[in-house]
Amino acid sequence: MPNILSSATSKQMTKLIVYGVASLVLYVLLYLFEDEVLAFTEKGSWFFIIPVTAAFVFSFSHGNFTSHFWDVLGIKAKK
Repeated sequence: MPNILSSATSKQMTKLIVYGVASLVLYVLLYLFEDEVLAFTEKGSWFFIIPVTAAFVFSFSHGNFTSHFWDVLGIKAKK
């Protein structure tokens, strides 16, 4: 049985792990501080920037994790 990770470089694996851990930490923090995040959204004014910024950070982290995950598995989109 061939090793599916044999073609992945250590650099790709490192990026996969870093972005995976970052995504996990972000989700745990969101879960733990849910009430505080909701309180910010209720304040009005410019406080809406905080959840919007958090959404962009989540998107960046999770998107990079997913990209590196598929790269490590060797799955590429058709061109």
